[in-house]
Amino acid sequence: MANRRTFLQTLPFLPAVAAAKPPTAPDYCKDLGVRPFINAAGTYTALTASLMSAETMAAMEYASRKFYRLNEVQDAVGKRIAALLGVESAMVTSGAAGAILCGTAACITGKNQQAIQQLPTTQANVIIQRGHRIGYDHAVRATGAKLIEIETLDELEKAINPNTAMLVFFNTKEPDGRISAKDWIAAGKQHKIPTFNDCSADVPPVENLTKLAQSGFDLVTFSGGKGICGPQSAGMLVGRRDLIEAARLNTSPNGDTIGRSLKVNKEEMVGMLAALEQFIKRDHKAVWNEWERRIVVITKALAGTPGLQPETFVPPVANHVPHLRLKWDFDKTSVTPPQVAKALREGDPSIELNPDTNAEQLVVGVWMLQPGEAEIVARRLRAVIK
Repeated sequence: MANRRTFLQTLPFLPAVAAAKPPTAPDYCKDLGVRPFINAAGTYTALTASLMSAETMAAMEYASRKFYRLNEVQDAVGKRIAALLGVESAMVTSGAAGAILCGTAACITGKNQQAIQQLPTTQANVIIQRGHRIGYDHAVRATGAKLIEIETLDELEKAINPNTAMLVFFNTKEPDGRISAKDWIAAGKQHKIPTFNDCSADVPPVENLTKLAQSGFDLVTFSGGKGICGPQSAGMLVGRRDLIEAARLNTSPNGDTIGRSLKVNKEEMVGMLAALEQFIKRDHKAVWNEWERRIVVITKALAGTPGLQPETFVPPVANHVPHLRLKWDFDKTSVTPPQVAKALREGDPSIELNPDTNAEQLVVGVWMLQPGEAEIVARRLRAVIK
């Protein structure tokens, strides 16, 4: 028979009582020696883009508790995203770059299983304007397609041939090309060739979601982890139903496909939808006012500093939010913008400035700052510069 001694000996192995304190989560990054920083740069992938809200994290945690058939989750989430944006169909991808690869593959193969398995072996080509060539066009070439550069509508007409699978367009580069989005779409429709628009960083403003999705391009992609503040490893590919179906056949969970490694899990799909819904409902005017307030805080802290010329600017397309630019008068100050950026990065807390900072100017992105951080950035800038 159990006695008092044997009962007490079993206590260490019993479940914790309700009054016990919950275990403290390990500080993983601190233990790993990885230092956080104040993001006065923006939604750059190398700087881990944006931060997800508690609601988005809760949605992802919810999805993690049970097993679901992945295609059914993609079906349902895609249907909801398509309804929100007013398009035929949609899918969650592994970021905008993953969307470009899957979308290009869809335009090359359609739903032909033999063609899907043969990629990247293909005779297909994709036409692009010379002014639209950026680092992300590698996602097009990864399918095996050859990129054909053109500049004018006449050159476009001459470049089109039976192997032309897609006309690709990078929305932020429209000012650098000689063919407008409207004419690009018209050419695609005339020749029955799908058109693709990469709008990865072109939200906000929130109106761009429907404006660009419904602009006439057959496929459009948005990054999930930038202005929408969804999972950084997620994005959205939206557009024609047949092309979305083909894109899904070219990627996970389907084996032996060019996009098999571009896996998107159920948590990211549900998290992407939750973030999109929150973004649409956000009080965008209030958020914009807060961004402008942060610029005022920093500008006031630097008032009277010799050699600085502050100005607010908003990039015309991508990252279309208020930024602070500090221009330098080197006759009045000896410290340089790169020296300031280095001092802020190496200080405590570490602060990362916008990469447009160069030898002539310093750029502060305020839209990823968290509450109270504008004041910290203001004090540190003032201290370093003075």
